[in-house]
Amino acid sequence: MKNNMQIKKIAEIRNGFSDKFGIPRQSGLCDAVKSTIVFEQEYRVNEAFRGLEGFSHIWIIWQFSEAVREEWSPTVRPPRLGGNKRVGVFATRSPFRPNSLGLSCVRLDSIEYTDSLGPVLHISGADLMNGTPIFDIKPYIPYADSKPNATDGFLSLAPRIQLSVDLDDCDISGIEANVLEGIKEIIAEDPRPAYQNTAERIYKMLYSGYETEFTVENGKARVIRIYKEKK
Repeated sequence: MKNNMQIKKIAEIRNGFSDKFGIPRQSGLCDAVKSTIVFEQEYRVNEAFRGLEGFSHIWIIWQFSEAVREEWSPTVRPPRLGGNKRVGVFATRSPFRPNSLGLSCVRLDSIEYTDSLGPVLHISGADLMNGTPIFDIKPYIPYADSKPNATDGFLSLAPRIQLSVDLDDCDISGIEANVLEGIKEIIAEDPRPAYQNTAERIYKMLYSGYETEFTVENGKARVIRIYKEKK
């Protein structure tokens, strides 16, 4: 049996995440985050997408391209557990895995057939950095993929907490509504490292060409300012 199969990049994602900080830790949490999937020249074949328009969601198989390592660890520290407790890597979705592969379920908003780039997928809710290589896409099938009685392991011990986001002290004039909504959703998911919780600390996040500065205290994020990224 051959065990040296090579996986070919078929596409890459394009979105406003030019930096790792702020990327949602799971797919589907920030629907306001819009992305496109642009395919490599070899796969820009309209027939390959026939029928995909009938599905509302797709699975994406991709690479943690910014976290590839020669070595791997059998245990990792999930942010959901405060970054202090170790669990098995195969019990997590940590990027630090033997093959650095990611799996995400996203909403398929539309398929655009273009002259220059071929079929382009417009999606919502991705948790991928701009330029991330994609190896495959598959349709999400509700009767097979949805498991209403599934259990969530150690996650049940650490309930998901969202931050309230306060923009009252921030000038948001001139910022596109969709970008602003994306910024709010991203911050609400608390992008901070689990070990950082100092109220005085100012966090900086880059998304869709804007720098956002904010602080967090008692479950509330206060946005200080949003301004265009300095080139």
